[in-house]
Amino acid sequence: MMPSHQDLAKIQWLRDQLHQYGYQYYVLDEPTIPDAEYDKLFVELQSLEKQFPQCLTLDSPTQRVGAPALLKFQTVTHEVPMLSLANAFDDQDILDFNQRLCDRLASSDFQYFAEPKLDGLAISLQYENGCLIRAATRGDGKTGENVTENIRTIAIIPLKLMGNNIPEKLEVRGEVFMPLQGFNEMNQKALKNAQKVFANPRNAAAGSLRQLDSKITANRPLSMFCYSIGQVSSGFLPDYHSDALALLKQWGLPVCPESSLAEDAQACLAFYQNILHKRDQLPYEIDGVVYKVNQFKTQEQLGFVSRAPRWAIAHKFPAQEALSKVIAIDVQVGRTGVLTPVARLESVLVGGVIVTNATLHNADEIKRKDVRVGDTVYVRRAGDVIPEIVRSLSEKRQQSLDEFTMPDECPVCGSEVEKIEGETSIRCTGGIMCQAQRKEAIKHFASRKALDIDGLGDKLVEQLVDLELIHNISDLYQLSIEQLKNLERMGEKSADNLIKSLKISKKTTLDRFIYSLGIREVGQATALSLANNLGNLDAIKHAELAVLEQIPDIGPVVASNIKKFFSKIENEQIVEQLIDSGLYWQNIEVKPIELLPLHGEIFVLTGGMETLKRDDAKRQLQELGAKVSGSVSKKTTCVVAGENAGSKLDKAEKLGVKVIDEQALIEIINVIQ
Repeated sequence: MMPSHQDLAKIQWLRDQLHQYGYQYYVLDEPTIPDAEYDKLFVELQSLEKQFPQCLTLDSPTQRVGAPALLKFQTVTHEVPMLSLANAFDDQDILDFNQRLCDRLASSDFQYFAEPKLDGLAISLQYENGCLIRAATRGDGKTGENVTENIRTIAIIPLKLMGNNIPEKLEVRGEVFMPLQGFNEMNQKALKNAQKVFANPRNAAAGSLRQLDSKITANRPLSMFCYSIGQVSSGFLPDYHSDALALLKQWGLPVCPESSLAEDAQACLAFYQNILHKRDQLPYEIDGVVYKVNQFKTQEQLGFVSRAPRWAIAHKFPAQEALSKVIAIDVQVGRTGVLTPVARLESVLVGGVIVTNATLHNADEIKRKDVRVGDTVYVRRAGDVIPEIVRSLSEKRQQSLDEFTMPDECPVCGSEVEKIEGETSIRCTGGIMCQAQRKEAIKHFASRKALDIDGLGDKLVEQLVDLELIHNISDLYQLSIEQLKNLERMGEKSADNLIKSLKISKKTTLDRFIYSLGIREVGQATALSLANNLGNLDAIKHAELAVLEQIPDIGPVVASNIKKFFSKIENEQIVEQLIDSGLYWQNIEVKPIELLPLHGEIFVLTGGMETLKRDDAKRQLQELGAKVSGSVSKKTTCVVAGENAGSKLDKAEKLGVKVIDEQALIEIINVIQ
């Protein structure tokens, strides 16, 4: 069966989304969607790839272990990859899993070992002659980060193993987590001292373990349970996983006491129900149960798929829910003017966290769920993280309650709101004259990929706007040391550094400047296309819709957004003020794209780079006419492989695609330019 164009587009969209979410979750520890939503997208992609196996590629998220490791710590290569687990969401998934194993083994003569799925950070501990010599995070499964000094601060982890018959080499794997009591006490102390609090124990554990200063980690209440052996000297591995854990405990390593043998699938399901019932009484957070075939020989016989072992599965818990009451529905305004309704709730404990707010997304969502002020509602922490209202219990209404309607005016600046056909969002028309949008617009303007103003953080932007020291982005360049030095968390040196950063930021590029303005749906790639194809700011400002729509990456909607932005007098004035303040860049000599030296070439960048920043390399290649893709295919012209290049390099070698290193790329760029 051949996939349609719609199928192909959906597959690519799912891959792009999952790559991005994986990067945010595993690398940055800044998840933007709940686990349940990620799992849903992952299952959908798996289903499409199963339906159309000819579309399966090695760089698909379903074929990889995780995401690239951060380069903040020394990189460690795992000799045995730290694979992730396939997920099950209901009893039938477990019964199906069990049947697959029975079919593959032609026998049901095996047992399981069931253990809680801890909500923390996976870790590898390397012991030699009983002494801890290295600890590394899971990273992307192949490479992780060396966090040995931080791990040494966790009292429950032995620096030297106890007992007899300890193998010469032993790699232990487990989960670092933060017990609930320690998490709550740490947050209470932070609140008392007006410091930042952590959203949940998992983020707290991950953030604590990734501190560059181990003294900070030492002051965090971290713990750990071991759940497997990665590598061990020959002859030391017992026949059963349960015996291996008993050995680890004997040697002084912590093992979860809630684990248990399970004779068959039904026993696994009984364990699941038991631990689910006990979940709220446990001193740590868990998000499911893991079942593993107990016999190591049977594990070896079953083997692995590319992403996970066939002999283990994670049975995820449903998102936790509780009842609360809607006190009010407020409307917030974001950077692009989108109005988002937020339910204010009577405080309720959901999944160990006090919830007082829940997003309602948009007017259509409120209508669909029929949420009204005064309603009793089911509140769920989707993926055990993000609070949401599942539904309203309309049957509990004791009186007639008015339906909620979105405002006709912006709740912040009073400007009219508009709803664009084909969109669910309602937007404020005030633009950067709206205070809510103004703060976010200034933060965007100062961000690393825009003007990159070092020292201008979110808190400082909030202060500057609230104190009316700045009213728009151009006012930044009128600030003085005298105005800044008396602000909270500022001093004369910090103020002087910020003024210097502002001065440095004046020298920029045309595409960075266009991107920094925050025009709706004009990202970095679109801004670069505008710069390369029109060459100067005046040409961009006065370009007709028909001209804009001929530029790559720009369709009718984006062209209209660009036209609207530059047609507003207040935006025109701010742009002129920025230029009067000394912002400058080199205009681009516009050449027909087909005359550019790398026109038609498709490059892929992978791995870390020492001299060029990834964004700079991408920009220079695009300026020379090349397309820079995120995935390797037969159409790829060249792969640039930096440090720790992974699956993209492997695929390039299999396909016979040309591979060069960073130095060769620099030489190509220098010769052409």
